[in-house]
Amino acid sequence: MVREALREGGRLLAAFARLVEGQLQAWAADPLPSWSEGAVKQAIIDFVTRATTERAAGFIPPEARIATFDNDGTLWPEQPLVQGAFMLKPLRSRVKENPSLAKRQPFKAILEGDLTELSLLDKARLTKLLGETHAGMSEEAFIQDVRTFFQHARHPRWGVAYNQLAYAPMLELLRYLRANGFQTWLASAGGSDFMRVISEETYGIPPQQVIGSQLKKSFDDGHAPPALRREARVSHVNDKAGKQVGIDEHIGRRPAFAAGNVRSGGDIQMLEYTRKHPRPGFALLIHHDDAAREFAYEENDGASLKAARQGDWVVVSMQRDWRRIFDGTRVPDGDGGG
Repeated sequence: MVREALREGGRLLAAFARLVEGQLQAWAADPLPSWSEGAVKQAIIDFVTRATTERAAGFIPPEARIATFDNDGTLWPEQPLVQGAFMLKPLRSRVKENPSLAKRQPFKAILEGDLTELSLLDKARLTKLLGETHAGMSEEAFIQDVRTFFQHARHPRWGVAYNQLAYAPMLELLRYLRANGFQTWLASAGGSDFMRVISEETYGIPPQQVIGSQLKKSFDDGHAPPALRREARVSHVNDKAGKQVGIDEHIGRRPAFAAGNVRSGGDIQMLEYTRKHPRPGFALLIHHDDAAREFAYEENDGASLKAARQGDWVVVSMQRDWRRIFDGTRVPDGDGGG
């Protein structure tokens, strides 16, 4: 009986090994299976091949292989803005404490269940609101609030946790770059402390490689236990021109690869900064043009797409260039999964 169990265990292990080997071989043959065959996918592969081929014209030394990614709208959906959804509960609490706020935006929209107003807020204002709603909170308490949000909150369209909606093609791209010696960093207008809670499990990006908007903090050693506490004052807004400042302060190198998206023009400067690298880097711009599987929207002034044409960036059409948007095991097929 024991021998039979051992033999059965051996057969299962062998089957599992064959499965893993098959998946690895498939990945080696096509590291970006969720990307449609075409110019965009080929441009990414060609860039990485040149960057990692010694004596090639586009070779990038390993220490300079830095890739920066915006988060909202680049790695996961930004309708509604995830950090805006996180702020719903504390903002409603503020209205209870001060009912006169109910007539002001974004409080009025929030009470009506409309997250659009929060998504359209200027990033500096949004960061300031976050400070006002969490001022005096210890870092540990804030982290626990964020974890609770991701455990229980659900996206209003797909009904799954927000961090289950990372774009499958972009997760493949992150893994592909890391497999070829690139450091992958988040460089987003979202709060750095908010993103750090889920960046590693969601994207494989450790918290020390997250650059975002920040509030001022102070160290409170007058109470036991001592703790870092958040203040209501904004320290840095990591949006538009602020992204280069954040990248320089945290990394000290220009990115060789950067990805952003069409929405507010907030990624233009980061992508221009990357393309003007002494060895021109790769700029990737995500265009949301797939209302059936995700969302379709444009900028009023078309600034990002205009900059892409002028700067020779690679523009991703979600509709044409992505075979699937999300992991089909998390989002049902026919609604973003494929």
